[in-house]
Amino acid sequence: MLVISAVLLTAVGAPLLSPHVPTRGDLDRSLLPPFWASGGSLDHPLGTDLYGRDQLSRIFYGARISLWVAALVISVSIVVGTPVGMIAGYVGGWFDAILMRMVDLVLAFPLILLAIMLAVVFGPSFANVVVVVSLLIWPRLARLIRAETLSLRHNDFVVYAEVVGIPVWRIMIRHLFPNVLPTLIVMTTLEIGHVILIESSLSFLGAGIPPPYPSWGLMVADGRGRIVTGWWLSLFPGLAILVTVLAFTLFGDWLRERLDPRLRDR
Repeated sequence: MLVISAVLLTAVGAPLLSPHVPTRGDLDRSLLPPFWASGGSLDHPLGTDLYGRDQLSRIFYGARISLWVAALVISVSIVVGTPVGMIAGYVGGWFDAILMRMVDLVLAFPLILLAIMLAVVFGPSFANVVVVVSLLIWPRLARLIRAETLSLRHNDFVVYAEVVGIPVWRIMIRHLFPNVLPTLIVMTTLEIGHVILIESSLSFLGAGIPPPYPSWGLMVADGRGRIVTGWWLSLFPGLAILVTVLAFTLFGDWLRERLDPRLRDR
């Protein structure tokens, strides 16, 4: 939780915390090592990249980009995946079969290929990343919500609501949704780390956030040819990805234990 709070604080306060403008370089300060290494400077605590841009500032702003992508992707996935999953699980029959085959079709499509195609046609962009990653996340969310809805479909409170003539949409909103909400919270928390990892991977491949914007994946890619002479270029953004993804994964597991009564009572 402390790590997540630190990442959120860094993302929100990046303009105040960053010692330099992340996109502004100085070729006279190109490839400065971290301050504790020979030739380093306290003015650039984590060193600079090939263009003399401050690594610490770029990592701070990279947190902002990663969390913005995650927030938009999770929002889109909830808006699309939750109703699809609930309708499929509640209605069932041929309607459920059609919706789930559509979900399977989306999951089967090589989305990395789609990202590369969009980058080639339109150029890499923030919007492309959100679209591609949302296409990957919402079907996973829909499947889980469908499974939860199926498990609740024949419970007494749902059957009673149907018997007294409550409309279907009201049953889903007032009776089913509150019961699938804990699962939705856990799933979306776990998926935040997944989204950050995918966005970093796409940026690493050149199909994600375009330069000179400071994406963590793009920063790792910038240092891949200088592992020995510029080890700090990939190391620090790589650690940022690792720690952030791990923190959200562990937090999601903790939430699952707290919100799932079957695990809580063990």
